[in-house]
Amino acid sequence: CLVGSEMCIRDRFKRARGSIGAICLRACMPAILRCQQVHINFDSLMSPDKRKFNCYNGGSIDRRSLQVTNDASTPDTTSPERIDADSTDAVDAAANESQAEPAKNAAEILDESPALKDTLEEFGSQRVLKTVEKALQEKSLKPFQAELILMQKYLEETKRRMIILFEGRDASGKGGTIRRVTRYMNEKHYRVVALGKPSEATRTQWFFQRYAEHFPRGGEVVLFDRSWYNRAMVEPVFGFCTPEEYKNFMKGVVGFEKDLVRQGTILIKLYFSVTKKEQAYRFDRRKNDLLRQWKLSEVDLQAQERWDDFTNQKYEMLKRTHSNHAPWTVIRSNDKHLARLNAMRVILNSVPYERRDSEIDFVPDPEIVISGSREVEQMEAVRIRHGKFTH
Repeated sequence: CLVGSEMCIRDRFKRARGSIGAICLRACMPAILRCQQVHINFDSLMSPDKRKFNCYNGGSIDRRSLQVTNDASTPDTTSPERIDADSTDAVDAAANESQAEPAKNAAEILDESPALKDTLEEFGSQRVLKTVEKALQEKSLKPFQAELILMQKYLEETKRRMIILFEGRDASGKGGTIRRVTRYMNEKHYRVVALGKPSEATRTQWFFQRYAEHFPRGGEVVLFDRSWYNRAMVEPVFGFCTPEEYKNFMKGVVGFEKDLVRQGTILIKLYFSVTKKEQAYRFDRRKNDLLRQWKLSEVDLQAQERWDDFTNQKYEMLKRTHSNHAPWTVIRSNDKHLARLNAMRVILNSVPYERRDSEIDFVPDPEIVISGSREVEQMEAVRIRHGKFTH
């Protein structure tokens, strides 16, 4: 169970029940964590390998033992900005030194607060904890989103052009990352391009023409949610292009990108890599969630059956189109939050703008981000060891 004062928590949850994922720290953390001298054990709710988060009122959420503790000697405040996951030890030390009154157990607090008990029974403590954790994750992205605004300003001042390609299997997290990257950017200076099936007239044109029509002007960022690399992945797997068309594309794309970069365009190619098991889980969520069903297409429904075919095409694409002037960056995206965070780092590191916050860690996590050439090496090692690609 979760602890908090009765103050507004029931009304806040009822207002947000239509979209529980939208409940943020501002909505639930003040009510949950404001009461002092509380000690509740969450051992039965979460796995022991989770990390510890600090609460803004001087206590801490320990995601390993999952206990909520409050320091009575620390002044209360209503500012969520006090949440800091890096100062756990200091807060715990202060809590141990405090002379707080004996803590109440969960049963005593719930007996004193029938309204709180009813609220927790209605929504479930695990659901609330998950919502709070998501809110903390979104909060951790904000320093990087602020840097993206400065990066965008630099591009405007220097009239540089930027193209970011988001590629990967279906349900690999491309769209969610794009939304986080652009959330606070100036809408006048960026565009998201997601082209549909080409018309018959378009098919008679130069292949790159339909994409070149959407290229950025000076000072603008264009993010392609799938790009010309459809010709390297989806189209050959499903027979949407002829072998000759595929062959011509693979021969010409490297030179095409080299010309873009030579003429001053910043080109970033991101490939989001998800496991077969995780993709299946995300497809199941889409099938059963009315708010996500629109994401499912006929192509998506066949993605699991054609997994090996996509893996083979991925290998060929990375091997033949990874170059010094336009390299691929592979993002391990089983963990959506870490994928989004590290994608932002990759983007920010590609532009020589003046950074505002020198304390931010701009170094990509090597467990999440690897180069396209390194991914090819790892895939080849797997094929040698097992006789085929297994991921």
